[in-house]
Order: sequence, then C-alpha cells, then structure tokens
Amino acid sequence: MAIRAEHEIHSRRKGRNVGVGLMLAGFVVLVLAITFAKVTSDDFVVPDASEVSN
Repeated sequence: MAIRAEHEIHSRRKGRNVGVGLMLAGFVVLVLAITFAKVTSDDFVVPDASEVSN
C-alpha cells in the first residue's frame, strides 16, 4: 500500500496540537518559576513533622 498524501485537516490539527503543547509547556514553566520564587524567598520555612500530622 502506498502512503497517501497528508490531508489538509491533518496539517490544521498539527498546528493546533503544537499550540496546545506550547501553552502547556508555558504553564509548566510558570508553575516552576512561581515555586522557585516561593522556595528561595527569605521567609520560607519547611514545617516540622509534628505540625503536619493531624
């Protein structure tokens, strides 16, 4: 069987998938940046194990 040419809808879907992938990657970078900023702040304290258990 011969490989058929890519249909026009596949190229539109591919473009949309790339856009969604870039948005997801941007969201992950944003969450990592916020987490890094919070952890490196001066007032960040890791809670004791006695404070966490309920």
